[in-house]
Amino acid sequence: MIPHSKRFGFALAMTVATLFAAPAARASLAIQTWTTPGGTKVFFVESRALPIVDVQVDFRAAGAEAPAGKAGIAGLTRALMESGAGSLDEDAIANRVADLGAQIGGGADMDRASLSLRTLSSPVERDGAVDLLATLIGQPVFPAAAVEREKARTIAGLKEADTQPDSILSRRFAAAVFPDHPYGRMPTVDSVASLTRDEIAAFHARYYTAARATVSIIGDVSRAEAETIASRLTAGLPAGEAPTEHINTTLPERQTIRVPHPSAQAHIAIGQPGIRRGDPDFFPLLVGNYILGGGGFVSRLTGEVREKRGYAYSVYSYFMPQRDVGPFQIGLQTKGSQSEDALRVVGTTLDTFLAKGPTEAELQAAKDNLINGFALRLDSNRKMLEQVAVIGSFGLPLDYLDTWRDKVRAVTVAQIRDAFKRHVSPDHLVTVVVGGDGDKTASPRNGAAH
Repeated sequence: MIPHSKRFGFALAMTVATLFAAPAARASLAIQTWTTPGGTKVFFVESRALPIVDVQVDFRAAGAEAPAGKAGIAGLTRALMESGAGSLDEDAIANRVADLGAQIGGGADMDRASLSLRTLSSPVERDGAVDLLATLIGQPVFPAAAVEREKARTIAGLKEADTQPDSILSRRFAAAVFPDHPYGRMPTVDSVASLTRDEIAAFHARYYTAARATVSIIGDVSRAEAETIASRLTAGLPAGEAPTEHINTTLPERQTIRVPHPSAQAHIAIGQPGIRRGDPDFFPLLVGNYILGGGGFVSRLTGEVREKRGYAYSVYSYFMPQRDVGPFQIGLQTKGSQSEDALRVVGTTLDTFLAKGPTEAELQAAKDNLINGFALRLDSNRKMLEQVAVIGSFGLPLDYLDTWRDKVRAVTVAQIRDAFKRHVSPDHLVTVVVGGDGDKTASPRNGAAH
């Protein structure tokens, strides 16, 4: 149980964080950076408004690093790091977190595995929390019982997901868009069942190293204190080897994949590989996609698919920049009986946008909305931490956030049209349709999806 004084202090800090979030978001982020003696890059923003320190340690130890046939090992490794470390078992770790009034978080995706910490900045709590995080990072023991428990939990989740049309869609879409790339290899019941404790421990030893780590720190500490935090977190890690960068240059052939499912709604995804983090076309694509399908009710896809024809309650598009080329995707759900009509409208809308680009009026409205909403990306220390972590992990310019609005403001219609032509080709679009079989006998009349 958290002592009353610590619970009160942490609750007060959270309240103050809410009150002061907006002014902090308007300030420029002065990001300081250095490399620890062990070779880990550190990114630090001093913020004295709140008595809090937020820390995130990101590793190149995510899904893309999983060996063939071992998809799921990255997520399982990360999840098990809190089940026992050093001399602490799972209960002792939980009790220590509670006693310190700290919060431990993080997870793993295809590009990054992370551990995050939020703690009060007072030395006793801060130092204790940092030491605990360092133990979790550097000394996990992967207890056999916990390994089997987490495997069983993961397998149960996968079996459940295999019955859900949205989960089936995401897996089939990834496999079709990235057929020869780790981004297309999702965990399966068989791949998770095959994992052993020794394989998990070996994965940790190979990928949780100083050379593959990035530390991000925001909060109520000085540069000298931040240097101490970063060193304490990474000093016990093996040096490791710098990761090798790979670029996926394979584009899928245009195809349509239909997966039977008794759902009345057809779940649809259309897309292809899009862009990497740091691509020079990012801002034209960001603004252009807002107009195409990223702007909610003001987007073209919503206007054509939902407002004019009532084929879907929601239709959207996005680019997901990743370390390698991430996907461009259009998504919607519609009645099975009207899925062909909906697909035709989506195709026509996309073709028109690729050919002509947006209007000047659409461009200005998109810029205004993106620029005016930018502060919401930085309205809390946690959001600022994630932005700084992205900058550090993916090698973006240190002034990325400071210049973001100016770069949005500078985008032109011609740049959007040219960028979309480079990154979205109808010859390589993959369409996946899951379900809708439960509505095959329904009348093909128009009507909003339910």
